[in-house]
Amino acid sequence: MGTQGRKIVGTDVAELVKLLNKAFSDEWLAYYQYWIGSKVVKGPNKEAVIAELTLHATEELAHATLLTTRIIQLGGTPVTRPEDWYTLTNCGYDAPDDPFIVKVLEQNIKGEQCAIRTYNALMKKTKDKDPVSYNMFLSILSQEVEHEEDLQALLEDVEIIMKKR
Repeated sequence: MGTQGRKIVGTDVAELVKLLNKAFSDEWLAYYQYWIGSKVVKGPNKEAVIAELTLHATEELAHATLLTTRIIQLGGTPVTRPEDWYTLTNCGYDAPDDPFIVKVLEQNIKGEQCAIRTYNALMKKTKDKDPVSYNMFLSILSQEVEHEEDLQALLEDVEIIMKKR
């Protein structure tokens, strides 16, 4: 833990670590939701959707890594028990029990919309108080916005394909 790096944080560090751990939990659940969705999804345009879900899973895992680093920098400990992710999550987890492509895309769009709200709130909390966390949240938010757009475009494509049948 860097003492000077922690000193420049102009907000309650313990509370910030709690919020970071909630986001960390979201990212692990999002990673798994994307990863398992990419394995079970069925329907039209499946290969394009599998590729996108796989890419998003990789990016969600990278977000979890960023959050872990920041938690440790602030003197905290990342959530060590996966079962705690379910109690800490902001966004929850939607199991792709119905593997139909439309349902899987809709579940992941819902998750991205929650992530956008979460990171926007975290940015507001850290703006002018913690530039390191703020910049990390901005970077993650940018990707979450892109994910939502990608998924909505894929959903539109699938809907067009289904109408032509």
